[in-house]
Parts: sequence; C-alpha cells; structure tokens
Amino acid sequence: MKLTAQIKLQPTPEQAGALKRTLETANAACDYISGAAWESKRFGQYKLHHLTYAEVRAKFGLSAQMTVRCIAKVADAYKLDKETKHTFKATGSIAYDERILSWKIKQSTISIWTMDGRMAIPFVCGERQRQLLKTRQGESDLATAKGNYFLFATCNVEEPAPMEFTDALGVDTGIVNIATDSDGEVHSGKTIKNVRFRHRRLRQKLQRKDTKSAKRRLRKLSGKEQRFAKWTNHNISKRIVAKAQHTGRAIALENLEGIRDRVRVRKSQRATLHSWSFFQLRTFIEYKAKRVGVSVILVDPRNTSRTCPSCGCIDKANRPSQSKFSCVSCGFSGHADTIAATNIGRRGAVNRPYVSDRQGQSSGF
Repeated sequence: MKLTAQIKLQPTPEQAGALKRTLETANAACDYISGAAWESKRFGQYKLHHLTYAEVRAKFGLSAQMTVRCIAKVADAYKLDKETKHTFKATGSIAYDERILSWKIKQSTISIWTMDGRMAIPFVCGERQRQLLKTRQGESDLATAKGNYFLFATCNVEEPAPMEFTDALGVDTGIVNIATDSDGEVHSGKTIKNVRFRHRRLRQKLQRKDTKSAKRRLRKLSGKEQRFAKWTNHNISKRIVAKAQHTGRAIALENLEGIRDRVRVRKSQRATLHSWSFFQLRTFIEYKAKRVGVSVILVDPRNTSRTCPSCGCIDKANRPSQSKFSCVSCGFSGHADTIAATNIGRRGAVNRPYVSDRQGQSSGF
C-alpha cells in the first residue's frame, strides 16, 4: 500500500529564495515544453524528450535530471487530456527523484538540487512520518503553500493479511450525523456544520467589504475550514477502524459514488450538500483499515434507511422524520441512522469479498 509522508522543510531565507526560483524556472520550462507538444502534436514522453531536451537545458539552465522530470510532468498532463493546451502554475509542484534529492533521516536533513546548486536543508516531521520515510519509494514532490515548503514522499507500506470475519460493522454516513455505526455510536456533524456556517458567513461579509484588510483576512482564513473537516474525518475513521479491529469485524459502507448528481435539494441546502466530505471519510477508513488487516465492503445503499431490520418491510413511510424510524408493518422503531447502519452491516456480512488463494482459485473467507 502506498502512503504519502508530508515533510515540512525549514530553509533559510536564501534557501527559500533558491527553492522558489527553482519551482518558477521548472514550471516555465514545463510551459515551454507544453507549447512545443501542442504545436507538434507529440505528447509522449519519449518523443517530447527528443523534441525539447536540448533546447530546455540551454534556455532554462536546468540540470539534466530536472529537465527529464519537467518533460515527464508535461507528458503526464497530456495523458489525461490531449484536447486542451496545458499551462502550469508558476510555483506548481515539481517531482524529484534520487538523482536530485537525497535523504538523511537521522540528521533530519535533505540534499536537494536547486537553481543555485545543491543545498542541505533541515526538515521537521512527526514520528509517524519518520517511520514512513524508511519505506519511501520513487519520487518526492516539492511544493509550496503560504510561504512554506513541503516534500511529499511516496512510501510503500506492507499490508497485513486480511483478518477472517463472520460479521460486519455497518456505517451509515450523512450530513446531520457524519457517521453512525450499527452498534449505535453516533458521530455528530453539528460542530463541523457550525464551523462551516460561521466561515461561510464570514467569507460573505469580507467579500462584500472588499478592502485590503478584508482580503488579507480572507487569505488567512483560506483552507482553515477544509483542514478542520479533514481533522474531524481522520478522528472518526480512526475510531471506526479501531472498533472493527478489536471486535474482529469487517467494515461495511454505502457505495455513494455519484450521489451529488442523483440527489436534488433546495437552493439553501446546496452549499451544505457540496461541502459534505463523505468520500474523504471513506478514503480514510479504507486506507486505515488496510494497514491493520480489516476488510472494507461497499454495499448498495438503496433502501437502507427505509428497510425494517425486524420484518423486512420497505416503505418510505417508515421514516416519519430525519432521526426517527418506525415500521408501518410491525411497529419496530429506533434511531433512523442506527437502523440504516444495521442494514448496511447485514448486507456487508452477506456480500463478503473474494480473494485468490495460492492455486489461483477464488475462495471466500
């Protein structure tokens, strides 16, 4: 399994200037290569290398390997879309490989190529990132944000064998409650909803004011709401995976792909719906589960909140309100999200994943 370790660099002002010039020059070279690719209609890395390598080195003064990495960046961009000419931000991220970047983990320093030559720059990171760096593999991306410089290192972490299970912990995701599991534990979305509403109202107020100080305040607030939501999802996913691991269960989630295209809401609810980061929560649960050998099963979400777990009756009237479930057939009632999670867990226990055994035949757990 591949994970990314985020490492913060601590350059001196002179080193920061060199890193900035390196990013700007490399991205200017990418724009030049992209223009040549667009005019010649040659988008593959091999063809672009022979078309632009010598000119880029002479024009921009990049090292041989940095030139290769710039050509690869342009080629990767055109793999996704050959119908549009690509341009690159002046300080967009640039990939470094082992020829132009080396790590000294014990000394907490890196040796990195810049436009001003090789530089030794210290870095800081947590113990988890330090352990991840021991398994780094391939390229690392140099990026800048708000005057700070970061390296994003790709690390290859060994996955344990999936645990055997006979039951699944169902997890229902939503807007009012971010996640509710089949054991009845509710992770409320009230706090994050209040934070989003407060930030949205403050942004609108500052945008209407439209002064220099208001714009400075907007730049300072940029990303704060997103970071809080990410932190919340990390904590919720950690608790869900830990519970499944300790009880020897798999985790069953709804497959909600395309839900924003299917769901119709009032205009006043659109901002809330589109800021709902359920896919991020699912991603966090999946990679945390893989690290401890817990299986994650995606199930069909249809009627999970309208099905009675006692008699199996499916009726829209079973949900008289957002939070209440009351079966019109047998009278079974309870918290709507908990009952939905129970139905999801039951579907997950039935739809077990299949893996290949050593003989190449499919076998279930």
